[in-house]
Amino acid sequence: MIGATVVFLADSMSSTSHPSRLYGLDTLRALAIVLVFMNHYLLFVSEGGAFGFWGEIGWAGVDLFFALSGYLIGNQIFAALRSEHGFSLPRFYARRFLRTLPNFYVVLALYYVWPAFRGDSALLPLWKFLTFTQNINLTPGTAFSHAWSLCVEEQFYVLLPAVALLIAACRKSLLWAWLAVAASLIAGMLVRAYLWDEYVHVPRGGLGYYKYIYYASWCRFDELVAGVALALLKNFHPGAWARLTSYGNRTLLAGIAGTALMFYVFLNDHYGYAVTVFGYPALAASFSLLLIAALSPASALYKLRVPGAASLALWSYAIYLLHKQLCIVLRPFLQDFAYGPDSLPAILISISVSIVTGWLLYSVVETPFMRWRARHVPANHA
Repeated sequence: MIGATVVFLADSMSSTSHPSRLYGLDTLRALAIVLVFMNHYLLFVSEGGAFGFWGEIGWAGVDLFFALSGYLIGNQIFAALRSEHGFSLPRFYARRFLRTLPNFYVVLALYYVWPAFRGDSALLPLWKFLTFTQNINLTPGTAFSHAWSLCVEEQFYVLLPAVALLIAACRKSLLWAWLAVAASLIAGMLVRAYLWDEYVHVPRGGLGYYKYIYYASWCRFDELVAGVALALLKNFHPGAWARLTSYGNRTLLAGIAGTALMFYVFLNDHYGYAVTVFGYPALAASFSLLLIAALSPASALYKLRVPGAASLALWSYAIYLLHKQLCIVLRPFLQDFAYGPDSLPAILISISVSIVTGWLLYSVVETPFMRWRARHVPANHA
């Protein structure tokens, strides 16, 4: 994860008309990191199914991160393209990499220079992490495997602005933009259908699913593209966007219902053909409805300030990078004090350590780079 990948909400504030934070987006981002934590804890630490249903479906937090990132990045690009200053590709890349790389490099160094941190897990060659190609044909269970989602996002960050500039140079560029969105979603479904038949239908089981479908960028762009489609709608179809966001609570209910339905579908047949092919764009559509609700002034999600959500949203990238391995490392120490991995003290300590270390990484590494970036690399819309 997360992703993550990963865009922070502070960037989105400067590209919208809202003078304060968008609390709905904070809430969704906080929800995403909570879901991911529960899933990783269940898979890599727990012995008895910690967090139950939420732990099993928590992997979808990465997909929610993708939807958020697609919207926020798309909004920045399209707002800049519409501005009098235009869009600078070098400036965009510089700001993105200054946002994501420092934290990533620090955590990556922990895996390579501190063997006890990675434990017995095999570590892939360094070049795969440095080139953000680690997710390609990735075998589950390797050290720092959850960085696969960051690879997906970094590849998308490199591709999207270049494609946007290319389309902007065409006649009827708006039509081509929507065709590109539709083509991306259709291509994702076709590729997943082919790969499922090739690597999952034959006796390769879950390993083939994760290695060739779940981790693959070309199979996971659906949520990112869905977020970009919302940004395209917001920036170039203001009338339609105004009508869409005028029914915030209805959209919120539809998003919750759609998300609940897709959670049910994935829990019952995660590796099935139909769910593999059509489930991810359907999940992306559900998350898009939640995003619209979070951006709708009439929505309860837009107005609600969840205590702690803004902080979790701000630290979520750092938490994402560290939490999984920290919980694994903590497990034997907690067991020495008779705290089993599914005991309440062990879970609370793991949560607390993950948040504190995420805050520390954000404060010591990310914040100085963000201050330097603010001074030396102005935003595209400035």
